Amino acid sequence: MGNESGGGRKSDLILEEISKRKEKEQVVDVEEEKVKVVIFSLRGDWYAFYGERVKEILPLVTIYPVPGAADYIPGVINNRGEIESVININRFLGLADPAPAATGRIALAEAEGVRSGILVDSIEEVLDIPVSAVKPPLDTIAKGVKELVAGQFHYADRQVTLLDLGRIFSRLAA
Repeated sequence: MGNESGGGRKSDLILEEISKRKEKEQVVDVEEEKVKVVIFSLRGDWYAFYGERVKEILPLVTIYPVPGAADYIPGVINNRGEIESVININRFLGLADPAPAATGRIALAEAEGVRSGILVDSIEEVLDIPVSAVKPPLDTIAKGVKELVAGQFHYADRQVTLLDLGRIFSRLAA
């Protein structure tokens, strides 16, 4: 009988240890806050917008020119009966124009009360990343562009520059 009670205590100790380990694992496995991003390419470099700002990804459609518009606004599109302006983000950021490509897309975005399509070369990925993965922008970014950058992060062995649509659209409205 002594062996049975000793065995009972041993199994109780094992169950207690398992319970402690599970509690410890639960504390360690706290879910980190994540944010959705839309990663896109411009002239071979990767950029991203916060996903909450991107309302829709559209195929490249006919852009109708608007006389007198700024050079970074090539025109407007008809999106299911809604007329939306389109921004050539390359020109806006001072980059070379995008190469015409079959993968070209228009990211329809909204921020600061402004809604507009943004020309991108291609959409690379839509994913959730930990908020802690977003780091401050590097000092090597041009000053005019750096003011529009929310941060940078690494994805698929590439540096991704996270653009702040709120700041971009605020500058457009100014």
